[in-house]
Parts: sequence; C-alpha cells; structure tokens
Amino acid sequence: MAGGQPCADAFAAISHLAASDADLRVVVETTTLDIARGEPAISHVRAAIAAGCHVVTANKGPVAFAYGALRDGATAAGVAFLFEGAVMDGVPVFNMVRETLPCVRVNGFEGVVNTTTNHILTEMERGAPFAEALAKMQAEGIAEADPSLDIDGWDAAAKTAALANVLMGAHITPHDVTRTGINEATGDLARSAQMRGQRIKLVASAQRSAGGTLSARVEPRELPGDHLLAGLDGSANALILETDLLGRIAICQLSSGLTQTAYALLTDLISIARSHRH
Repeated sequence: MAGGQPCADAFAAISHLAASDADLRVVVETTTLDIARGEPAISHVRAAIAAGCHVVTANKGPVAFAYGALRDGATAAGVAFLFEGAVMDGVPVFNMVRETLPCVRVNGFEGVVNTTTNHILTEMERGAPFAEALAKMQAEGIAEADPSLDIDGWDAAAKTAALANVLMGAHITPHDVTRTGINEATGDLARSAQMRGQRIKLVASAQRSAGGTLSARVEPRELPGDHLLAGLDGSANALILETDLLGRIAICQLSSGLTQTAYALLTDLISIARSHRH
C-alpha cells in the first residue's frame, strides 16, 4: 500500500512513494530471510535507495549478503539504511557501536543470538522432546517461517555474517560461516553436559587473527557453568564484543519476541525522523 492506493508489488510501491511529494519517504522492508542470496530483500533495499528513500529493515539478508554495497549506495544517495532489528531484536547492538563506541575496534564476538535454538536446548535439558520444543516456538511465531533455518544454524550464520560485516568490516556471507546446527541427539549432549555443571549452547562467533584473517562459525559449544552465555535460558540472548580499548563488552536480552522486533523498527524510524528534523 502506498499513498492509500494498493500496489501490484513492492517495486511498484517504491516507485509510487518516490513519485510522491512526501517530505520524508521511508521504505520498511520485512520480508522473510532467503538464505540462498538474500533476495528479494536486497533488491527492495537497492530500489528504495535508488529512489531516494530511507530504508529500515529487520531482514538479515541485506546486511549479511550485501552490506558494503548498500551502505555505500545509501551514503551516496544521502539516505539512511538502518537494520537494528536484524540481530537480537530491539537490543541496540548496531546503534550502540555506531553511536557510543567511537574509535573502538571490535576484534571479535561470541554470542547466543538465535532464540528458537536456545529455547529448544533449554527444554531438552528438562527432558522435553526436540519436536515438542520446536513446535512451541512455531506456535509463538518466534521460529523462522522455515524452521530449518533455525535448527540447522542458518539464522545464526546470517546474524554472524551481519555482525562481522557491520562491526568488523568483513565482506562475508552466511555461506562463509562454518556452521553446525542442533537436532534430537543434541539433547543427549545437553543433558550430559548439565550433569557435569556445563551447558550446551549454539554459539555464534567471529574472530580476526593478528594477521587479519577473519574466521566465523556457528556451533553447539559446551561452556563452563559460570560462563555468561551458559546462564541464558529460554528466549534469552546475549552478545559479547571483544574490543581493543574497552576489553569485553556484554549485551544481554532476557526475553525476546515479535514486540521487541517491532520496537527495533520503531527506533530506526525515530532515528530517521530525528535526523530529518535536524
């Protein structure tokens, strides 16, 4: 819908918006993740930027597959390209680094960034079957439309690529992330680890070596019981940034859901409105 009139498709809507006399034009892109190429979200964002529209998205695809080109295109067009909802819902990860950590270099990170798998692991520790725990996440609308994106680690890989591209200046896609997901057998590992005071978590991480090589991976990892990530139950998420000047910085979200994702979109819209007003 654009200007109160129905449009045949997203590109028609963008063209209609670009031709309007609106003082502030913003395209909000919330299509589902395509893990193969990040489309059609990338094309939506590119078309919006070319039309002189600001862009807000909660889709991981554009940032995970084409961040550098889209960022440069937005800068050249004088518009904003914001995506706070792409990782950790409404928790300000990208905004925090961009606005409050000037001159700080992020050398690496590790985190639990997929709500569905963390919930499943927590439930399996308590004896619940894998399928039952997954079904609950689907019923609550938290699991991806294609739940294999969650349990096979693709969602976490996309978030890993997005974080590495934006925070570490990488040029990778989810297909460059070494990836291992979870399944029913992971439940046995999780229960065994718990009996030894450990926890199994699906950890997303990236690290840049002294020589400049970046490695990124998603994998079930056994963590000591006193590790910050080991204490995350259910829908809790956390990200630990390794920085050159401030050491390790942790960002934790104890609950997540669709409301938090919607809030992330709202904060990006407010950021654009503030910049426009000034």
